[in-house]
Amino acid sequence: MHFSRTQAVTQADLEIRRLGTSRIDSPMLGLLDARQTTEHYVDEDDRVLLDDTVARVTARGVPVDRLPGLEPCGPRRKIYFDPSKTRVGIVTCGGLCPGLNDVIAGLVRTLTYHYGVRRIVGFRNGYQGFISRYGYDEVELTPEFVRDIAVDGGTVLGTSRGHQDPEEIVDCLERMHINILFVIGGDGSMRGAMGIERVIAERNLKIAVVGVPKTIDNDIPYIDQSFGFQTAFSRASDSIRAVTVEAKSTANGIGLVKLMGRHSGFIACYAALARSDADVVLIPEVPFALEGDTGLLAHLRRRVEQRGHAVVVVAEGAGQELLEAAQAGRSTDASGNRKLGDIGRFLRDRIEEHFDAAGVETSVRYIDPSYAIRSVPANPYDSVYTVRLSQAAVHAAMSGRTAMVVGRVRRRFVHIPMPLAVSKRNQVDPHGDLWQAVLESTGQPVRFGA
Repeated sequence: MHFSRTQAVTQADLEIRRLGTSRIDSPMLGLLDARQTTEHYVDEDDRVLLDDTVARVTARGVPVDRLPGLEPCGPRRKIYFDPSKTRVGIVTCGGLCPGLNDVIAGLVRTLTYHYGVRRIVGFRNGYQGFISRYGYDEVELTPEFVRDIAVDGGTVLGTSRGHQDPEEIVDCLERMHINILFVIGGDGSMRGAMGIERVIAERNLKIAVVGVPKTIDNDIPYIDQSFGFQTAFSRASDSIRAVTVEAKSTANGIGLVKLMGRHSGFIACYAALARSDADVVLIPEVPFALEGDTGLLAHLRRRVEQRGHAVVVVAEGAGQELLEAAQAGRSTDASGNRKLGDIGRFLRDRIEEHFDAAGVETSVRYIDPSYAIRSVPANPYDSVYTVRLSQAAVHAAMSGRTAMVVGRVRRRFVHIPMPLAVSKRNQVDPHGDLWQAVLESTGQPVRFGA
């Protein structure tokens, strides 16, 4: 299933696949009998509307009862899997992100304490953990094992990038009699999970595949925020503070911070707004020019003349069009992502050259905190968020839902079909209020060189 950026999403696109009819009374039943939809809770038979403005609703030209709506998260009165006979697998894939251990711990606790599932295994080092030639042992996951893992960053299961044969992965699931597989990862990982689910369906197996989407860049479509994002931009703002101090402490100092964001500049935007120290924010969604009176370099020189220093925040994917093909590279990494040129070092060198040519003494302080940010534990906000996502994922899987991810849309936790979750990339809208807020905070022009 493919979705273009302009293609209208219909109710059929939002339907969640199920392995079959749920016939088993849920252990959560006692908590559900009196529940009904309120402003704080959505009943399982209700829907969360996809559109939230009058303009988007009226543009559809359909009755309200036919408006596309997402299935709400939460425990169901009837479940599909018998907890006493259910075996669960958990895998983490892709790059590190704050909160991975919190998700693992949340899955294990909900499965054990609320459903009575007795066997939960973790697969080591991403999808490689399913493949016998890598020789990785599985990890028995219990509440005791996960009790303290959230205090550390990273993932206790390890991770890896790259494609693995879904046929071999499903072979492993069959050998181990796994009934439910939880995949914690980004869009590449979810595409891998879709391949696994496809093979499962072809073999007519009753194995649920449920994703907890992870991306530090906050670029998952439809959902409010991805877990770990709040922690990331909070830590990134500390780097902006540090480089600001450095810039102010030298004559005509310039601070330069490169932050995560291959395709989406959310971390750069939020971190800059959190500190309000940045004079310039550069993101992949807004091209910029270096030269000329309206270019970035001239703007920085004017700022330094006016204030005695300047601070630049750049997302890693910004300005790639400025780098030569040899620098940017045309090769890809193990996940299939194009390797980026180092825009941070490129800008540092060009800024120094420009100021030297103008006869202006300067010193550029450059910080790239990316790995330090990815590896930290989740902050309290993200810790709470990951707990709720993990609980929602367990409830969905135990009720037999599959080929879906959990997420929050306008404060509601919902089920999202995997094809929809990877159908496009969430990006900063150059015409939206977030970018407008950044422009107001920095005082930079709408475009450099435009």
